[in-house]
Amino acid sequence: MSEHPIHDLDDDVHQRVRLGILAALTGLARADFAHLKRELALTDGNLGRHLEVLGDAGFVKLTRDTAESRPRTWVSITAKGKKALRKELDALRKIMSQVEDAEAGASSNEPSAVTRGDH
Repeated sequence: MSEHPIHDLDDDVHQRVRLGILAALTGLARADFAHLKRELALTDGNLGRHLEVLGDAGFVKLTRDTAESRPRTWVSITAKGKKALRKELDALRKIMSQVEDAEAGASSNEPSAVTRGDH
């Protein structure tokens, strides 16, 4: 028996804000803190905490610079972060496929090892 795809979900990635951060960074060389804050409608503290978790996991890299005498934090997704996001999406696709297969099977009269029905 194969293991259920929920075991392929990464707790550091799966949380909705962190998943959103990684998705928002995909295809970008980098994004500044203010852009992510606006894009995801987050507070400074909330975004900062999620970036800290992703940074500790090695999924994002934070760099700071001072351009025009204004400090700015830049965020970029790492190769490890891209791989973790792809793995997360693959697990979600497997889960979706199981749900779709179950719904298709429920509409037929196939015998099953478990009883299906609305509760």
